[in-house]
Amino acid sequence: MDAQKLRDLSAFVQHCKGSPSVLHMGELRFFKEWLESMGATVPPPAEHPKFPEAPKETNTDAKEPPVSSPDQASESQESELEIDDEGVIEADLEEPIEMGDDSIEVTEELMDQANEKKAEAINALGEGDLEKALEHFTEAIKLNPRLAILYAKRASVYVKMQKPNAAIRDCDKAITINPDSAQPYKWRGKAHRLLGHWEKAALDLAMACKLDYDDDTSALLKEVQPRAQKIVDHRRKYERKSEEKALKERMERGKKAKEEHEKARKEEETRRAGATGFGGFQGAPGGFPGGMPGMGGMPGMGGMPGMGGMPGMGGMPGMGGMPGLNDLLGDPEVLAAMQDPEIMAAFQDVAQNPANISKYQNNPKVMNFVGKLSTKFGAKP
Repeated sequence: MDAQKLRDLSAFVQHCKGSPSVLHMGELRFFKEWLESMGATVPPPAEHPKFPEAPKETNTDAKEPPVSSPDQASESQESELEIDDEGVIEADLEEPIEMGDDSIEVTEELMDQANEKKAEAINALGEGDLEKALEHFTEAIKLNPRLAILYAKRASVYVKMQKPNAAIRDCDKAITINPDSAQPYKWRGKAHRLLGHWEKAALDLAMACKLDYDDDTSALLKEVQPRAQKIVDHRRKYERKSEEKALKERMERGKKAKEEHEKARKEEETRRAGATGFGGFQGAPGGFPGGMPGMGGMPGMGGMPGMGGMPGMGGMPGMGGMPGLNDLLGDPEVLAAMQDPEIMAAFQDVAQNPANISKYQNNPKVMNFVGKLSTKFGAKP
């Protein structure tokens, strides 16, 4: 075997060892199948990082916009995101060149003519005449508008002419015709890179490498990936902060609602306590029903000096007609006693049965309150 061929074969094998993904190229399918028939195991294609698909833009001419913030007045999230835009150019705004008529019937003669124009375009491209190459590719597309590679080739010319939007339009068309071709993804990825659309560029270049790996595309992908990942990380960081802020606001609203509910409950309790402070025993709002029954004559409290027997108070009329009521309710000692559950329970007991006063003769709190009432209502000791 020729020595040069052996050296070429050796170099090819070394390349396959270093980049086994090349064995998945369509042109090397026969070689991959032969290796597998010999018992070899070919590693699966290398997986490239996948980035979340960037939001759709209504204006493809603009650079990829920064992540938007719903509350830029209070937070300046965008100032944190800094991307190196070296190599990014202004978008081209020219009218699209015609794509050809998809409805025409492409005969073998038209295919041959299209191939001739394609060859002329490639020659012009090799000579560096981009305008002529663009013209010939356009003529080829008119002759055979359903050949994806023609759009991809014209897109490559647009990229070299620094017209990324025109290139993207051609690549979109090529992908609709043949989504399994790597070339449209490669050139669309390069066009997005020129526009600073880092996430879209990373997605397209990764797809191109997956479909048909080449070193040039891989190198550009390695350049684009860090910038695209930076945007993804920034977006996740902002989304996380937004979620934390929304959660904090929900918790604060819940806390405020709980405090308002507690305040309303306490106000209601205070209102009810005030309503039952005097004459508010059950069934007697505004006074004892029918007036407080006469308490009868209080016994002399076991020989308590000076008190003798408390004369019967007679039947006390309803609270609304009690003499000295304003004076009674204006006495802080009486109001304080009326807040004492023990005193009010005893008072209700005696009101229902005046004879029960005997049960409280040894309770100074109750007897002081009764004495206070007696004084207020003019009862003589």
